[in-house]
Amino acid sequence: MKNPFAELSRFELGLWLTSVIVIAGSFLLSGGGDILTIIASLIGVTALIFVAKGYVLGQVLTVVFSVFYGVISFFFQYYGEVITYLCMTAPMAVFSIVSWLRHPYEGTKEVEVNRLSIKQMVVLACSAIVTTVAFYFILAALGNANLLFSTISVTTSFAASGLTFLRSPYYAVGYAANDLVLIVLWGMATMENVSYLPMVLCFVMFFANDLYGFYSWQQMQKRQTARSVLS
Repeated sequence: MKNPFAELSRFELGLWLTSVIVIAGSFLLSGGGDILTIIASLIGVTALIFVAKGYVLGQVLTVVFSVFYGVISFFFQYYGEVITYLCMTAPMAVFSIVSWLRHPYEGTKEVEVNRLSIKQMVVLACSAIVTTVAFYFILAALGNANLLFSTISVTTSFAASGLTFLRSPYYAVGYAANDLVLIVLWGMATMENVSYLPMVLCFVMFFANDLYGFYSWQQMQKRQTARSVLS
């Protein structure tokens, strides 16, 4: 099988290596605590660089990351994150795998970028509102730590997952917003247990990767549109 990293540009490879070094360094500085955090973080940043290229491999790795992240969140009583990633993000990533495989761009590994219709935007927005309200009361009943930020995380994760399934460049904006919320959540956790520091820096690097993902998908969309016009 062809090495997927060989298909990354110099910038993409540099971004991935920087993310790995930052996360691994934070793991060592925090005393090398929870091994699951470093595994999840490394899988996560690897997933993002391939999602940014529009490759299905990124969605496959997202499923794996979601499982690890859900387990980590459970131990810190971030039940919203557990439910979100195991019951929403992971299944949506599976659906996205199917969607992306069904919509390759002209037989390449790159997914065909989709322009959202008004109907899709309305349905997604209404679904996000209903999900947010429902999860607020569910998480409150479970005694979730940091209820407000956890609820916001559910909203941003739902929107991002939906946009990923719909193959929209704005998936990255949703995930970038979610990254900022999670930086706050895990920052709070780190103040209680420094072994969670890698999770903070994990989402800092996720934020950088998602910003690049938005740029990359915008370029993909322009390139695909130009080719369609020429053909």
